[in-house]
Amino acid sequence: MPGWDFLLRFVEKDPEIFSMFKNMYPRIIPHRDVAQFTKIMLEKYGAEGQNAFLFSSSKAAEGCKAYGISSLRENALKEDEISVRVFDVHTRIYAVFFPAQKFPEVFGYYSNAGFAISSRLGEDCLKHIDSLREVTDNSPPPHIVPSPAHAVLKKRIAGLLERAPAGPPRTKKVSPDDVYFFPTGMAAIYSVHQMLQARYKAASVLFGFAFHSTIHVFEDWDSTGFKFLGLGTAEDIETLEQYIEAESKEGRKVHAVYLEFPSNPLIVTPDLVRLRKLADRYHFALVVDDTIGSFCNVDVLEAADIIVTSLTKSFSGYSDLMCGGVVLNPSSSLYAELKDEFSKSIYTNDFYDADAEALEINSRDYLERSTVLNNNAQKLTEYLQNLTLDPTSSVAKVWYPTVLPSLINYEAFMRTKTEDFTPGYGCLFSVEFINIEATKAFYENVQFHIGPHLGAHLTLVMPYTKGLYGKQLEWAEQYHLKETQMRVSVGLEDTETLIQVFKNALEVADKAIAKEPGKEPAV
Repeated sequence: MPGWDFLLRFVEKDPEIFSMFKNMYPRIIPHRDVAQFTKIMLEKYGAEGQNAFLFSSSKAAEGCKAYGISSLRENALKEDEISVRVFDVHTRIYAVFFPAQKFPEVFGYYSNAGFAISSRLGEDCLKHIDSLREVTDNSPPPHIVPSPAHAVLKKRIAGLLERAPAGPPRTKKVSPDDVYFFPTGMAAIYSVHQMLQARYKAASVLFGFAFHSTIHVFEDWDSTGFKFLGLGTAEDIETLEQYIEAESKEGRKVHAVYLEFPSNPLIVTPDLVRLRKLADRYHFALVVDDTIGSFCNVDVLEAADIIVTSLTKSFSGYSDLMCGGVVLNPSSSLYAELKDEFSKSIYTNDFYDADAEALEINSRDYLERSTVLNNNAQKLTEYLQNLTLDPTSSVAKVWYPTVLPSLINYEAFMRTKTEDFTPGYGCLFSVEFINIEATKAFYENVQFHIGPHLGAHLTLVMPYTKGLYGKQLEWAEQYHLKETQMRVSVGLEDTETLIQVFKNALEVADKAIAKEPGKEPAV
């Protein structure tokens, strides 16, 4: 998104802007191969004025239809306007057809539930497009032998979760059978949310700020109501306990508390020790998303009943596939019932074989890459933190575990240092500027790629609050999100090169401010 004016048009959802993108994050704009496959599907089987979303399981497709006709939608579709149809290519595909003008009412499922087919599946379907046919009977799907990459990955992740634990060695260890794959990180979060809500039929809590699609999952699908405690502070824990007590007096309970460790985009770390004590006292599930901290650095098994992770990010590391992971903690008192629920209700493996094979290759150097990511982020934030003390600098504040009061909460769950790996604080941070002029100047002059991804091999920057909450700035600011902040995901580049790129952009940003004398350093 080159230039501030371009960003503003993106915030306004200018159709011309979106038509210019060749590719974008696949949950926002379908990958070109998926788009081409969808176009062919519509030309052969769709009616005039229809659009379609494609899925690899009937469960995902039916979920899309249910979303579209839900009374929660402002302009919900009528049931006869949306249909699920079944097709075979080299594999089975489920297509959801709906009127093109109702796209906004269906897109939320595509974007936030995260179950659409992957680019590799789309590419392979195009290779077999001559065999595309609609299935109108009960014939079985094409037989596919699962790739061994799934088993290799499960074993690898289970091993990484048990290596160098933060506390004493655990009696019950994560096994490969406790690891579940989903096509995206959002599909993992959505599925856990749906499963817990259906089983317990009680309220849930989102503790601390979270990735914007995660918030949408609660807003769009939480039929029992949810409470959002978006600061994730000690005071919020007090509020949480008061809320649980109030619900209990009314004969209601809280079934789960969800949180990120640490949060996106301000990297605030909640007090997992206190939250675990509350979970034990009030018998709710503690669901921890460790994507930002990354499980090479942090070990949340001492607190979490369920871990969700976007394996798309640091674990994959090369921005060429999407995957989500869910891990059930065998030490949890809820383990048996959660395991039973996964077995009988929610889980179908929609993670495509070719994506699993690519992830297996990408993740072989996960620890080596994470060493570089940790170091680059720490060196950059040290440099920027020093600038907050300079009254002539445009840098007002740095958001990273090492410089925030919640550092103690992060370090309580850091893994033990070993000969082959020293845990760090992750690849993501945010930097806050003095004013919008400095923010704009930095954005237009920083020579990094622009985008919403993180954990990649290349450094990415994004004015996260402005880009995602540009029309909700007042709402976002109550959670300390400001339009003057820039989120940064460091890559694998040379550290001194990264610092120099920052210096060059900050020189322009510094010139853009008219700073009052006697400015106090940000705290």
